[in-house]
Amino acid sequence: MRSLVYLLVLVSLLACASPQVQQASTTAQTPELTASSAVMADGYRLPVTAWEAEAPRAIILALHGFNDYSNAFDGPASYFARHNIVTYAYDQRGFGETAQRGIWPGDNVLESDAASMANLLCEKYPDLPLFLLGESMGGAVAINMQKAAPCVAGMVLAGPAVWGWQTMPFWQRNTLRFAAHVAPAKTLTGEGLKITPSDNTEMLRALGRDPLVIKATRIDTMYGLTDLMEAALLSSSRLQIPTLILYGERDEIIPHDPTCVMLGRLPDQSTTRFVLYPDGYHMLMRDLQAHVVLRDVVAWVNDQNVSLPSGNTVTKNSDEVTSLCQ
Repeated sequence: MRSLVYLLVLVSLLACASPQVQQASTTAQTPELTASSAVMADGYRLPVTAWEAEAPRAIILALHGFNDYSNAFDGPASYFARHNIVTYAYDQRGFGETAQRGIWPGDNVLESDAASMANLLCEKYPDLPLFLLGESMGGAVAINMQKAAPCVAGMVLAGPAVWGWQTMPFWQRNTLRFAAHVAPAKTLTGEGLKITPSDNTEMLRALGRDPLVIKATRIDTMYGLTDLMEAALLSSSRLQIPTLILYGERDEIIPHDPTCVMLGRLPDQSTTRFVLYPDGYHMLMRDLQAHVVLRDVVAWVNDQNVSLPSGNTVTKNSDEVTSLCQ
């Protein structure tokens, strides 16, 4: 009888709770890019930061990772500017200084925002090639929206978030689904997991002090992120534009297994390249060896056929990938 009571309580909780997403706006307007923000078609305002270059040869639209915001690209974008590449980054919905911060906006909304930003930049710089640069969650968004912005010349994916439902252990998958429907608003911090996102401890401490970096995450936001990652994993088989995929062998945020599944799904085409950094962590562009990664990105943006300075390009059938995926 006691077990039956517990079961009835759980069923009633499941009936009453569900993962929350941001409330949609009924406003309709033409997307607009200003000096400090971008206004989307529904009137939602995204804070924008730009790093200009004296003699620009290309434009990068940078998409930040989960719980981060546009400031994540301050170091990389400053490096790019010195190499004649202009960078734009914005706070994605639910992150940084946007409205309804901490609430998941929905996959389609994130992808629509990225496509709108890309199209706005193509209009602003019609004579310069535009590249997407997606870090972690931003990489998943970039993969999913690639067809929505045909003006994009190529993509750089740094530690792309492809840890979807199908690559999670069953106990983790079921626990997350259950928790998202029982206690969607409960927040978790990740303390005690003993995961190292980067070897740059000074940078990590700065993130810990930054009030715009989300420290406690709602469970239903993790649920939404997993949906996004699953979609990105599936979409990876349909990459059509030149793509540079960067991954650190010491990445503890996006495990090897889902990354290897993604590699197995990639189309067999010469325009997709995989670069494996033996000493790289998840936050490749902010690791202590960031200069090695950034130098590769600049070289590839300038010429998608060039041999990368690091020499870390590997094929799907290489010994390095076999070792990574065993």
